[in-house]
Amino acid sequence: MIKEKIAQANKEAIEKILSAQPTLIGIGKAEDDIPGMDKKTILHAGPPVAWDKMTGPLKGAIIGGLIYEGLASNEEEAVALAESGEITFDSCHHHSAVGPMAGVVTASMPVWIIQNKTFGNYAYCTLNEGLGKVLRYGAYSQEVIDRLKWMENTLAPMLKEALALCGEIDLKTMIAQVVQMGDEGHNRNKAGTSLIIRELAPYIVQTNFSNDDKTDVFKFMHSNDHFFLNLTMPACKSTLDPAEDTKYSTLVYTMARNGTEFGIRVAGLGNRWFTAPAEIIDGLYFPGYTTEDANPDIGDSVITETTGIGGFAMAAAIPIVQFVGGTPEDAMNFSRTMYEITEAENNTYKIPVLDFRGSATGIDIRKVIETGILPIINTGIAHKNAGVGQVGAGLVRPPMKCFEDALEAFVAEIEKEEALS
Repeated sequence: MIKEKIAQANKEAIEKILSAQPTLIGIGKAEDDIPGMDKKTILHAGPPVAWDKMTGPLKGAIIGGLIYEGLASNEEEAVALAESGEITFDSCHHHSAVGPMAGVVTASMPVWIIQNKTFGNYAYCTLNEGLGKVLRYGAYSQEVIDRLKWMENTLAPMLKEALALCGEIDLKTMIAQVVQMGDEGHNRNKAGTSLIIRELAPYIVQTNFSNDDKTDVFKFMHSNDHFFLNLTMPACKSTLDPAEDTKYSTLVYTMARNGTEFGIRVAGLGNRWFTAPAEIIDGLYFPGYTTEDANPDIGDSVITETTGIGGFAMAAAIPIVQFVGGTPEDAMNFSRTMYEITEAENNTYKIPVLDFRGSATGIDIRKVIETGILPIINTGIAHKNAGVGQVGAGLVRPPMKCFEDALEAFVAEIEKEEALS
């Protein structure tokens, strides 16, 4: 009887995921649009974590966020404020949001607004800053703050005006297209960034901004291959959230890391996090850096793998191995192996080299435990110290303990219910 209930619940959860219609509807401001945001709230990637448990990149991003908001004028003041108890820290995931790497969101930041048209739920994400020394990797120098201010005062208003002229953009169809063009939606976003520029360009030129400003915006987007990542992530977030509270379901609807812990949430267990220490990433390092410099795994971008793209679709983006490590055959095998721990094949995100087989979708905690196969994730590597930035990219898997603890909790819930019936 319980097996039938679980099977039916997982079928319902998969139907919710596969029927999602993530759609870009606009650009807003975190304080105005993200639920529960205010001037003294800072959201971050991963499960909740207290200031004293945070690692360098997250602390650095928070320092930068406080300076950006004008709540502190330098590092010393920012640290004192962060330690004072006046600032509320919370997981992006608790506020319908996601953030790459440190994932820090503060009140004044512009955010993409995505709506899942099937269920009406929303998801939010900041705009991608580009590469180099950026806030999401824990940098907070003046150039970082200046860039964030330019994004707030020029980039976002121009894109908002362009979107008003363009109208809503179907992200599900666009992501399906980019997977067939060689992206996997996490660490390779060349096709996605190209397509979103192509979509918006005719309307950007119609905005009321100066030609110099328009040129700067085009150059910024063109120089940043990861620009589309901050659209892929909330598209995936909005896709998965309706599966929450699908009673009896053993499917994972959240995976996330805060640089200290890796956490998962399971559809049948609601908003409860199951966490374990985050792993060090096995990857390729930039010249001058080694694993000794690496921060443990960090970021909400693993929401892509949770949806069935990212590392799960590496067979669609074989050149990515030159960035994260491995061989073309490894990329193929990663995608193939993920079918062993998932419930379904995606009906939209299809991998050409696997005869257009839908990507593995719907991680089942039972299958992870039964097979011993953990989800594969490709990701960037942040330096362990604040202010340094990205030092490489590579492959990582979640700690098995997250899945073991989740399954134990699931069994306990079933036993509790059986005892009451």
